[in-house]
Amino acid sequence: MPTALALSPHLDDAAFSCGGTLAQLAQGGWRVVMVTLLTASVPDPTGFALACQLDKGLGPEIDYMALRRDEDRAAAALLGLTPPVHVALTEAPHRGYASAPELFAGTRPDDPLADDLGPVLARLMEEAAPDLLLAPQGVGGHVDHVQLVRALTALAPACPILWWRDFPYTVRHPDPKEPFREAFADLAPVTVRLSPQEEAAKHAACAAYASQIGFQFGGPAGLAVRLSAEEAREHFRLAGSLPDGLTLA
Repeated sequence: MPTALALSPHLDDAAFSCGGTLAQLAQGGWRVVMVTLLTASVPDPTGFALACQLDKGLGPEIDYMALRRDEDRAAAALLGLTPPVHVALTEAPHRGYASAPELFAGTRPDDPLADDLGPVLARLMEEAAPDLLLAPQGVGGHVDHVQLVRALTALAPACPILWWRDFPYTVRHPDPKEPFREAFADLAPVTVRLSPQEEAAKHAACAAYASQIGFQFGGPAGLAVRLSAEEAREHFRLAGSLPDGLTLA
């Protein structure tokens, strides 16, 4: 049984950007391992870290990341995947980024995340022995996504990689920031077409991240509009040879 390893910075990125493709692979007999790398709970958050949950209507007494990990498990089940893997590294607001604009203004020189991710990714690769990787292109320029791209490219995996377009950053601006535009420009574009069942599974999985839907899309109706605009397609850049088992547009 071939293995696909999806590497998500946050608890929702893989489902939002390539959930239909993950469902398609699983339905096609692949073992699909969905890993989220930045899932650590931090007790008694303050400052911007606390604001990131207060602005979603979640009080300081709530373990925000525990709630999100539960949402991720529900989303994986809706996609037909095995329970996801959660790595206990911290998100940017716990690494010195003190405002929303700072999340998209370039990585801090004292941010250790890319270095911390190196051995974690190597271990995950060794354990999963993937035949295919899926990972973000860093569209939008969020520092957590950028650091993952840096760490994964430094590792230079031998297996093919489908680099996904980071939704919803792809639809927030007509020309979103793309820090790695030139690096990905020479890679072949790939579009995966989703069946009605795969599209429905993706919609349900994305909606499972209930703590994020109001903030990101204004509610479930806004999420449905954004996803429908994607026309049951997910977009990638491919490094290596495309394995069998995907329906291309």
